[in-house]
Parts: sequence; structure tokens; C-alpha cells
Amino acid sequence: MINQLQPGPVRKVKVIGFDGVDVLVQLMDAEGEEAEIGRIPRQEASMRRMDHPSELFELGQEISAEEIGRWREGQLHLSARACEIPALRSFLLSIERRQIVTGTVSEVHNFGVFVHLDGEPDGLCTGFIRVPDLTWTRTNHPSEVVAPGHRITAEVIIAETRSGQVTLSLKALQEDPLIRFADQIGQVLTGPITKIIPFGVFVQLAPGVEGFLHLSELTDEPGETSDRLVDEGELITVRVAEVDLQRHRVRLCAADGEGGF
Repeated sequence: MINQLQPGPVRKVKVIGFDGVDVLVQLMDAEGEEAEIGRIPRQEASMRRMDHPSELFELGQEISAEEIGRWREGQLHLSARACEIPALRSFLLSIERRQIVTGTVSEVHNFGVFVHLDGEPDGLCTGFIRVPDLTWTRTNHPSEVVAPGHRITAEVIIAETRSGQVTLSLKALQEDPLIRFADQIGQVLTGPITKIIPFGVFVQLAPGVEGFLHLSELTDEPGETSDRLVDEGELITVRVAEVDLQRHRVRLCAADGEGGF
């Protein structure tokens, strides 16, 4: 089974051939035992761009590689890229889950934010924040939350030796607004519609808190869709039917209903 996240032990191996775009290696550190043959998949060969691993490795070359699991009837798979930059590996192994780290925002994209973490090896950018981990509040683009050059403090989700990346969360250090909102069950509230989907709408109830109103609470007419009944930004009055803290969801019903859908 392939381990996708946690770093494995490092093995000393010798390149003995290529199987398509994979690298075949012989384990060298099993004294007194028949040398096992392992495989380094192409995507685990290097962090550098290449057309084929033979551009980087020679037959007989000795390298270090991290165990990532067993596949293909028990064959050991390894990652050379996880050991390619010793200083990077040491830095990543020094970071623990839920550790609080600081850094400087490097780049902001629609898919997430890259961060130069304090203490990382020179010339590298190891931190990354996914869009859902930026803030509890709905945003149109990460640039509404951070900008290049901003200093940030974040919580570590995972540090991965194979990707060379530390996944971070800004949201983890912010108070979850839903916790304070949990006592609003049964209350009638008015808020703007923030998003319309075919079978319902999302309504902003408080800063950082949105609830979902199912289409069946808007109409009994068959064949209707949400976008034909309401508009984004329109104010709507609803009743809070349920607050699910575990799944971080708020279910709404019509203001004159009891939430039994």
C-alpha cells in the first residue's frame, strides 16, 4: 500500500535499470540478506523537470530514497525526490502537525497561496495555503485575504517530504464563527443570498456564517429551479433549522416552517 503523506525510512539503493519511465533499484543496506529489488516511479524520481529518469541517473549510481510503500504484488516503491535536497528534507522533518509557524506570502493565485516559511532553505518556497484554509468567510479570490509581502502566522496541517511542501492553515488560528452561532437554532433571520445552485440557495446569516435553504422550502411547484425564484444578493427571511458543528453546516427552512424536509 502506498503511503501518501507520512515520510518513511530512508534506504540506500543502487540504480540497476529502467522499466519504461520507472527506475529499478537494488537495496544495499540489508546485510546478510538477498538484495531486494525496488522501484522508483517516474513522478518520484526528482523535483527537476525531465523527459526520462535516465537523464538524471546512471546504471550503478548509488542514491538515497525514501520508502513510500509496497505495490504490484509487494514490490517496494521508493521516492528519490524526497531525499534529493538534504537541507529541505531536514527542514520538513523538523516540522510537526499543528505547529505554529511564520512566514512571508510569496505568490497569490486563485487556487491558493505560496509562503516563504522562516527557516526554510534558501532559494525554496515551502509553504502553501489552500483556498478553503484561508478564512471562515466566503471570498471570491485569495487576494481578498492576503497579498505578496504580507507576514503571516499559520498552523501546520502536514509537512510532506515527497512534495517538498508544508500545507498550512490560517483559518485554524481563527475562531470558528459557527460556534457562537450554534445557539441560534429556531431563530428567524434575514440575510442576503450569496450563492444559487439548482436545488437551493446559500444565505449569509452572520459574518462568516452561511446556511443552506433547500429548493423545496422555496416552492412546491415541480420543475422550478432556484435561479428562477430568487436573485443573488436578494434579502430573504429564513428560520435556522439545524446547526451541525461537526460537518460545519447550517440547515435552513422557510420562516414559517419547522425545518422538517
